[in-house]
Amino acid sequence: MTLKHYELIVVGAGAMGLAAAYEAQKHGKKVLVLEADKIPGGMAAHFNIGDLSMERYYHFICKTDYDTFELLQELGIQDVLKWRSTKMGYFYQGKNYKWGNPFALLAFPHLNPIEKLRYALMALWCTKRKNWDKVESLTAPVWLKRWLGERGYQKLWHRLFYLKFYNFTEEISATWIGTRIRRIGLSRKSMMEEQLGYLVGGTETLIRALTESIESQDGEILCSQPVKEIAQAADGKLCTVITEKAQYTADNVICTVPTPHISKMVPSLPELVKSQYDAIPNIGVCCLIFNLKKQVTSNFWHNVIDNRFNIPGIIEFSNLREIDSHIVYVPYYMPHDQERWTWSDEALLEEAFSALKAINPNIETSDIIDSKVSRLRYSQPICKPNFLKTLPAVQSPIIGLQIADTCYYYPEDRGISESIKFGRNMSKSAFA
Repeated sequence: MTLKHYELIVVGAGAMGLAAAYEAQKHGKKVLVLEADKIPGGMAAHFNIGDLSMERYYHFICKTDYDTFELLQELGIQDVLKWRSTKMGYFYQGKNYKWGNPFALLAFPHLNPIEKLRYALMALWCTKRKNWDKVESLTAPVWLKRWLGERGYQKLWHRLFYLKFYNFTEEISATWIGTRIRRIGLSRKSMMEEQLGYLVGGTETLIRALTESIESQDGEILCSQPVKEIAQAADGKLCTVITEKAQYTADNVICTVPTPHISKMVPSLPELVKSQYDAIPNIGVCCLIFNLKKQVTSNFWHNVIDNRFNIPGIIEFSNLREIDSHIVYVPYYMPHDQERWTWSDEALLEEAFSALKAINPNIETSDIIDSKVSRLRYSQPICKPNFLKTLPAVQSPIIGLQIADTCYYYPEDRGISESIKFGRNMSKSAFA
């Protein structure tokens, strides 16, 4: 059988995979992208909710997302990036509070003056960090307690951590949470004003521009094509990529699917390497989205610490992106052994909406225009201290095959800018 040959095959058409394909295409390489989903985009893909096209999982842009800025410029769509002043809040045991600036911190009644000072110093320290070696061996709870004390940690952080990581709460890397604080802290117009970015039309605008650029240069993007196996070709030089519908060969393959899939997808890897992939914990997310007639709060990010509800917060996306109605995301991150992972969409939506009504009692069921639930089994890697040392090399033992997912952004959290950077760098490495 004659196999169709490509200089690069990319497995996964999320932002990282598309960025890798785009970079290769820039240099005249023959590229194929294979995607299991019906549409490209991964976590940046859109669906319709009511009359709106919205991303299935929320995204925002920070002032330090330089790789996003560069790519938008190259694609000629830099004008779709808009900035907006945003606010944060806390729903703390039944009451709403302002958050995210010095005055809000001073007014917050659940911390004493010493805890408030220590919190401010911690946030300032994070924004100044360029090297995290001193805290890399620490877990986030241990590190946060050193800054805030036991009481301060329990008040502000413990429940937020637990409702995202559950049994992994005590294992999360201090560096991972520190870089998240730093990223948000640096996305400010002033000490009093946070500023975040969004794309006109949502992340679909970027995904469409990338796919059009790739296809305009004779690159191919095939959706509904889950990859069954990646292997070394018989000649020991090429890679073979097998789907349910076809078989291909390539000089190089970049695989961007979540690491829990790798052992099965690449069975010829050495057992030690497969065990490294299998040892990386990765939890799922049920991401709820409500299209509402009324605003819940004036905040973009609203943390929730209330024993009645099992959600760490809500993201009122319409307070960032200018949209005619009010869009609210409610993410349920959780390991797969949690009972809520098996709940129906209806049960999750009911619980989440009860939280929205508690935050704003003026919200009624009649205010719901539409609601949906997106589920992703592997969405958040568990990044423990010294996490990078536990990961297999990006260049696999199979010649021509690179493997990476959002784990490899560490210490940065998963995000579009990190995806763009990593995908383009893998492509450059493939043809170096």
